[in-house]
Amino acid sequence: MSIAMRLTRVATALLLVSTTSVFAADPIKLQMYYPIAVGGKITHTVDGLVADFEKIHPEISIQPVYTGDYATTVTKALTAFRGGNAPQMAVIGDIEAYSLIDAGAIVPVSDLANDQAGKDWINGFYPAFIRHIQGKVWSIPFQRSTVVLYWNKQAFEKAGLKADEAPKNWQEVVDFGKKLVIRDGSDVKQWGIEIPSTPNGYWNFQGIAATNGAHLDNGKGTAVTFNTPATVEALHWLTNLAQKDGVSPKGAIAWGTTPQDFIDGKTAMMVTTTGNLTTVNDNAKFPFGVAMLPEKTQRGSPTGGGNLYVFKNGTPEQQKAALEFIRWVSAPEQAARWSIATGYVATSPAAWETDAMKRYVQKVPQALVAREQLKFSQPELSTYNSVQIQELMNHAIEAAVTQTKTPEQALESAQKQADRLLKPYQ
Repeated sequence: MSIAMRLTRVATALLLVSTTSVFAADPIKLQMYYPIAVGGKITHTVDGLVADFEKIHPEISIQPVYTGDYATTVTKALTAFRGGNAPQMAVIGDIEAYSLIDAGAIVPVSDLANDQAGKDWINGFYPAFIRHIQGKVWSIPFQRSTVVLYWNKQAFEKAGLKADEAPKNWQEVVDFGKKLVIRDGSDVKQWGIEIPSTPNGYWNFQGIAATNGAHLDNGKGTAVTFNTPATVEALHWLTNLAQKDGVSPKGAIAWGTTPQDFIDGKTAMMVTTTGNLTTVNDNAKFPFGVAMLPEKTQRGSPTGGGNLYVFKNGTPEQQKAALEFIRWVSAPEQAARWSIATGYVATSPAAWETDAMKRYVQKVPQALVAREQLKFSQPELSTYNSVQIQELMNHAIEAAVTQTKTPEQALESAQKQADRLLKPYQ
């Protein structure tokens, strides 16, 4: 073989090695913090979505890290960011945007998706789920919810109530509740209603306050309005359900155990996230209904749940890959799949038009309630120093329901402490 032929073969071999190495390049690696805040097989669903995305995009590898509840997740994410080891993206509460911006931890999604297609994509979500801060959109809605009322139709029938009619207002909650309580001597076999008050009681309470025309913040992240007459009245109503009316358990009611109490027939009604819908639907042995929150002066509910954020520490390639995943997982087909698997609200009108979603709501019409409630919803309590501010309200609610303080005292104390925390931002 001539030297020329040998050189040609060597060059060809080198070209093949070079070409192969290009196609076999290591994928862009992303870490995603994810909160597990409600019941159900959330991790299985998230893992499935990630696996399906990686099949379509073998050039991107995503590692979900399950980090606990929302407050724990944002704390871990900010700690990791300050230590130079933040995830490239995360699902964190929509309400944490101010704190994440204040820390310089995140990139506005509207800056990454700044062409016309990107603007159209962002504008395709329900406006109730989009928060504009400093003229930018910092995150994309994904695991979103509202507060709703669930009721046991079988229990209603046994109590002589109309099975298909939920209480429409605060007074009917009390009237229905008195008929629904089942006692065996000093023991209560079935309560009328459970409204969780710990550990994140502020969210359910915001729903009650909203139905009395109240807001808990100024919409700018810089001030709270905890001690208004409408809010005080709402906290009195909540505490009276147990202390005066006897339709609810006394003391603090746990968020995590309330859905199981409902499924087990220990309470005939409960107030919780629409994100528990699939768990209830899969496990309840009785027909149940879902309704908007009973009103005092108006309909109302806070929106809630988590959004997808992109962290600033990622390389341009990682940020681009994170945006690719966010656009895919929030697209109508995946949003519908997520909603069906979990009970969270599908975040865009287009998701509700998919064939899968249309079939689902025929079987589970209760899913439509949260969507219809969006038109009456207000943004969830969100401020700078968000975790501390939320804890102040949580402690106030717990103090009131345990009778450590009166509603007036509890909310006045929370207001004064919040004012001090937020003064630097005013």
